[in-house]
Amino acid sequence: MAKKRRPAEHWTSEPEEHDFPAAADYLSLLLEEGVAASVVAELRVAATSYRKAKDLMRASGLALLPADNAHVAKDLAKVAHGQRLSPVLLVRGSATAGLPLVVADGYHRVCASYHLDEDADIPCRLVDLPRPDAPR
Repeated sequence: MAKKRRPAEHWTSEPEEHDFPAAADYLSLLLEEGVAASVVAELRVAATSYRKAKDLMRASGLALLPADNAHVAKDLAKVAHGQRLSPVLLVRGSATAGLPLVVADGYHRVCASYHLDEDADIPCRLVDLPRPDAPR
């Protein structure tokens, strides 16, 4: 169950505007463009919840990028300099269908946070995929 907690000091409360087109670009590789646009519209208005870095990594099935990965290192440097990271944008997977959690935007930020503290609560926007029988 999602936890309602305050984000750690190195997170903003709202995603940055450029995160949404980045999520749309990525999701359009996995979904029809109209469905991807619908998911991003839901992400824009979704409530923020908090999930542990280690749980996001496990649910997504993604490999943990090393701290010296250029993008992860950039995010770690931001945190070291007191800058805040944007919440991550997620699309719920399905254990029964064998579908992992999709990190629509923020994979590098999740990895950076994991390197800082795998038990860290990360602010997330999490939405479900539209049902196939739902009108678009």
